[in-house]
Amino acid sequence: MATKQEAVEAKQGLSYDVTNGVAVITVDQPGAPVNTLSPEVGTAFTTLLQQAERDPEVKAVVFISGKKDNFVAGANIDFLQTLKTPAEVEAISRGAHEQFDRLESFSKPVVAAIHGACLGGGLEWVLACHYRIVTDSPKSVVGLPETQLGLIPGAGGTQRLPALIGAQAALDLILTGKNVKPSKAKKLGIVDEVVPVPMLKDLALKRAAELAAGTLKVERAHQGFKAVAQSGKKKGLAGLFQGLLSKDLWAEAALEDNPVGRKVLFDQAKKALLKKTRGKYPAQEKALQVIRVGLESGRKAGLEAEAKAFGELVFTDVSKRLVEIFFATTALKKENGTANASVKPREVKKVGVLGGGLMGGGIAYVAGVLQGVPVRVKDRDDAGAGRALKQVQTVLDERVKRRSLTHREANAKLSNITAATDYSGFKSVDLVIEAVFEDLKLKHQVIAEVEAVTGPDTIFASNTSSLPIGELAKGSKRPSQVIGMHYFSPVHKMPLLEIITHPGTAEWVTATCVDVGKKQGKTVIVVNDGPGFYTSRILAPYMNEAAYLLAEGADIVQLDKALVDFGFPVGPITLLDEVGIDVAQKVGPIMEAAFGKRMAAPKALEGVVSDGRLGRKTNKGFYLYENGKKKEVDPQVYLLLPHGKDRKSLDASEMAERVALQMVNEAIRCLGEGILRSPRDGDVGAIFGLGFPPFLGGPFRYADALGPANLLRKLEHYQDKYGERFTPAPLLVEKVRANKGFHEA
Repeated sequence: MATKQEAVEAKQGLSYDVTNGVAVITVDQPGAPVNTLSPEVGTAFTTLLQQAERDPEVKAVVFISGKKDNFVAGANIDFLQTLKTPAEVEAISRGAHEQFDRLESFSKPVVAAIHGACLGGGLEWVLACHYRIVTDSPKSVVGLPETQLGLIPGAGGTQRLPALIGAQAALDLILTGKNVKPSKAKKLGIVDEVVPVPMLKDLALKRAAELAAGTLKVERAHQGFKAVAQSGKKKGLAGLFQGLLSKDLWAEAALEDNPVGRKVLFDQAKKALLKKTRGKYPAQEKALQVIRVGLESGRKAGLEAEAKAFGELVFTDVSKRLVEIFFATTALKKENGTANASVKPREVKKVGVLGGGLMGGGIAYVAGVLQGVPVRVKDRDDAGAGRALKQVQTVLDERVKRRSLTHREANAKLSNITAATDYSGFKSVDLVIEAVFEDLKLKHQVIAEVEAVTGPDTIFASNTSSLPIGELAKGSKRPSQVIGMHYFSPVHKMPLLEIITHPGTAEWVTATCVDVGKKQGKTVIVVNDGPGFYTSRILAPYMNEAAYLLAEGADIVQLDKALVDFGFPVGPITLLDEVGIDVAQKVGPIMEAAFGKRMAAPKALEGVVSDGRLGRKTNKGFYLYENGKKKEVDPQVYLLLPHGKDRKSLDASEMAERVALQMVNEAIRCLGEGILRSPRDGDVGAIFGLGFPPFLGGPFRYADALGPANLLRKLEHYQDKYGERFTPAPLLVEKVRANKGFHEA
């Protein structure tokens, strides 16, 4: 009969076995897809360590996961949400410190054998082990992503990681929250060996025995300086904080150990950090502060500072919003995009892409390289087909340069993608994604051509950003297999995929496209059909309002800065240059035809377009560009605007509020009209597709935080001042009458 302690260990998913004098502690939490860290798990692990310490036959310990592709995914976020006060959280943090200190000072060698995700608390756990081995599997990553949740590592990570790999490399990982692959982890010094998956356990047992016998000596030195400079770009929330610290700040890595030099470095690092975060993300500032305390006053003081900061951050509004986003995206990963959870996606073995432009090439990359299926691109001429392949090659070259791929691996992935000027190779495709010019007649022609050469079950997906999918389906013999798959540019970096269904779209088609999007690494939302769908529709009044401000005499730089200070990654005028002023002008009439005068764009920009200023792609828009890089505002552009060179000094907070509230109000309209299926999807879509400030949680969380009644008053004020384009959404009025928020049941 099992003892009480054995029952606790079994409940936490821990087991203990001895092989040739090495105790193997396996964590495999029952009923959970991944292992997570909690106080109970830590206590059970410590008890098993004590058992190994008492056993004279045990010379060393191996710590391994029983999950197929996961080591420990981090702390249990659900558990953190049950805590009521900062003091409770601090106590949990201190408890983890004590447990991991005991592990670090354990009298027998402990080897961590890592396969799969080793993140957050999982990495903090293994940092306290004496030797770390990781598999070379693509599933294996290590990192401390807590800042993406508005937190900092709370189990000693802010102290152990800098001590192991140096402050520079540790700050780069902790402040951005990014993950690193096995080879990079080895280069940085986070792990000691990278091995093939089948060898992991046997080699861990061997290394444990060698450490116990003294035949293996571990010598570590900070390896972080060169490696951190090679860090690659990261999409999603981690990308928000990419490049916080310039490598020039750390040109003399030895200054980490020099009090005067260290002060200079940390002061400069904080300045660079605030320039990036604009004070909106307190976790990054706390992380910097806590790491500095440890370096200057010792680990004990650093751990105490970490526990205190961790306790404070859990209860900040920023952390609450970021955790809500985490839960929202986690839930989306489990859904098939339909109301019927039993609908299964069909296998997509080959993808066809129509159009070799910027979008077509990007779609070919995510399908052929990330999804990993053969892709056939069709363009009307050899130049277009070549551009698509060149674009894929460029992205692969970047990955080779960052050393996330070898030349051989890149060439193998490129061979998955072929291009032609006809429909040869399309007969066997399961999914065709169209990215041709935004013209309904042209798209109907393309649908007919595709259906003539493909099988009866082939799905036709359009990457249109504004044309209703139901109208496209009218040109199809198989309308139930027509759907929208709206990607964002650049496709290989932008995390969102907006899938649009019309009333006749078959459920299996939706489920299949959602599955494809997930395999391409996208966060997927499904919305219902309508002009502009969700993201393009809420972007239109946002951009319009910025144009109205220009027409009123706003300074371009001040207007952009106002929205960046609000929390958007770039200002609306910079975004207009990026998208293409001509593209925005074409979408405008579609939106006005659908929604009337409130969506009408001001005529102020007509002179800019007629002057040939299309944005970055022509090296001239509102800003000037050189080799694709933005320079200063072109002063001549003001001559094309109503006020000429006479600029007005408009209030920055009012400019930001006017522009942002247009997006929020339109999002509420989309929910009220059934375009959106939930406020959750609206928040995720705005953040991951349009850069709505993550710390605000999305348009609906922002509306709830403001209070629907307060939001209504603001909109009515602007409606009185500027007219019907600020008319409050009917659903907002309903929520105020019912005294309810948007995320309330």
